[in-house]
Order: sequence, then C-alpha cells, then structure tokens
Amino acid sequence: MTPHPQLSAIASSAADARIGAFFDLDGTLVSGFTATVHAGHRIRSRQARIGEVLGVIEASVRYRLGRMEFERLMLRAAGYLHSELLADLDELGEYLFRTHIQARVFDTMRGIVAAHQDRGHTVVLSSSALTIHAEPVARYLGIDHVICNHFDTDERGALNGGIIRPVVWGPGKAAAARRFCEANDVDLSRSYFYADGDEDIPLMREVGSPRPVNPRSRLAAEAAKQGWPVLEVSGPGRPASARLLRRRGGRR
Repeated sequence: MTPHPQLSAIASSAADARIGAFFDLDGTLVSGFTATVHAGHRIRSRQARIGEVLGVIEASVRYRLGRMEFERLMLRAAGYLHSELLADLDELGEYLFRTHIQARVFDTMRGIVAAHQDRGHTVVLSSSALTIHAEPVARYLGIDHVICNHFDTDERGALNGGIIRPVVWGPGKAAAARRFCEANDVDLSRSYFYADGDEDIPLMREVGSPRPVNPRSRLAAEAAKQGWPVLEVSGPGRPASARLLRRRGGRR
C-alpha cells in the first residue's frame, strides 16, 4: 500500500527533538467533542439537573453565535461540577475514554502521531479541552506532553468552580505553545501543528508546518489564502482515508 503523503513527508524530516508536533484534540485526533461524552453521561446517570442541561445548551448556542467568550463557557461548565473531587473525575474520564472515545480516534491521525514519535520529534497534545478529556487520549497515543485547561481545586482536590488561568484557547493556545517551546528547547518555526478550529489560526501562523485537519470555515479560508496543505480525515475506528490537498504556494 502506498504510504500516505503526510507519513512520507514526516519520514523524510529531520530526526530532531527540537522539532515539535502539536496536535489539537476535538475534531483533529478524535471525531467530535470529548466533552459531550461527559455531559451525556451526567444526563444518563441523572447527575445533571434540568437547569444544568438547559444551561449547557444555552451556553453552547451563545458561544457558537459569538455571544459568549470561551472562558465564560468553561467557567460555567466548571461551576456545574463544583465540589466534585478531581481524582474521581479523572477516573471517570478514563472510563469514558475506554467506553466511548477510543473508537473515535482517527486511525490516520494515530499513524501521524506515531510517525512523529518515530522521528524523535517532541509530540504535544495541545487542546482547549480539560485534563479529564485530554489526558486519557494522550496516554492512549503515548503522548508525554499535554497543554490543556485545568480545573482549579482546593487543598482537598475538590473543584472550586474555577479554571486555572491563563485559559488555553485561541491566542492563549499560541502563547502556551511558545512557553512550552522555550521551556523544552523546541523550535516553533520548525514545528508542525494539526488542528481543525478557526480559533487555531494564531498558532497555525507561528509554526513552520501548519497542517489544518478537516478545517472549519475560517481556517479553511486561511489555509487557501496561505497555501497550507489541508489534511482531510475520515473513518474513526476503521481504516481511515485521508488525502493531502496540493497547495498553491506558500510555506510548508
């Protein structure tokens, strides 16, 4: 079987830990949104009251319409989990990953992660998700470094309704990647970034090898403008098909 073009490109890249490979989570490594699995579990187990369900729906709609900032959306979600122990949520996150999310990991992206690891690149899961959603995926893929959002907790490890700042999202995700690179001797200008969201454009502009994956509208438009290769991925849980669209110039 002919290797996928992106796998071939990675195989011919330098074997250098100073090259980073940053991967978004939802819509990039995994089909759909991991947080909705947790929300669905709370509804099915009747942990979520009707006010919480309606609140999440309202907040999600307002966020998608651009009427709520991401940080406020995260704080609302954290508020619903107030007083729960982080250790219990971590355990639940691992369970939900095994039972609902593992089958939604894109096979092609799993191969791309492994290809970067084989070259000795510094692989990072870089997501606006919370630890309980991001870390199980990272463990499954053997990714040692995770940049994501964290619940704020008290001395007992119980959630206090807050999110540790600065929040990882949009320009904040780009800033977090820069801090990681400075602390770990990674050259961002030689690095890759795989992501699907419009909010990921700031970091796409900073890496040497931007790789939009199933990009949403604004990211797709930016990719076309900049000549970034676009990776289309489908088929989680079975042999996946993907193709790298030819770029019309611009940087790799």
